[in-house]
Amino acid sequence: MQRNFFEDVFEVVRLIPKGRVTNYGSIAKYLGSGLSSRMVGWAMNASHIADPPVPAQRVVNRNGLLTGKHHFATPTLMQELLEKEGVKVVNDKVVDFQKLFWDPNKELEL
Repeated sequence: MQRNFFEDVFEVVRLIPKGRVTNYGSIAKYLGSGLSSRMVGWAMNASHIADPPVPAQRVVNRNGLLTGKHHFATPTLMQELLEKEGVKVVNDKVVDFQKLFWDPNKELEL
């Protein structure tokens, strides 16, 4: 059975450890489609219906900004979920983004 791109994205996002974050472009690159960052974003927008759950709060933009926060149930939920995992967020941006960054291209083997 062939998997679709969204399911592949969900699988990668489920592997991001608590307290770590990645970005749309890194997921796209890992999946062999480096120019599909926007499609990864669309997958994150649809992730609320996925089972098992997808920790979409761990995916931010390339600068560490919570650009997907508007797709959560409340405007502050993405930040609240990250903070429960120990990720500090100030002005919608992950503090110590480079330190907390999880790169699937380095962390996972293809």
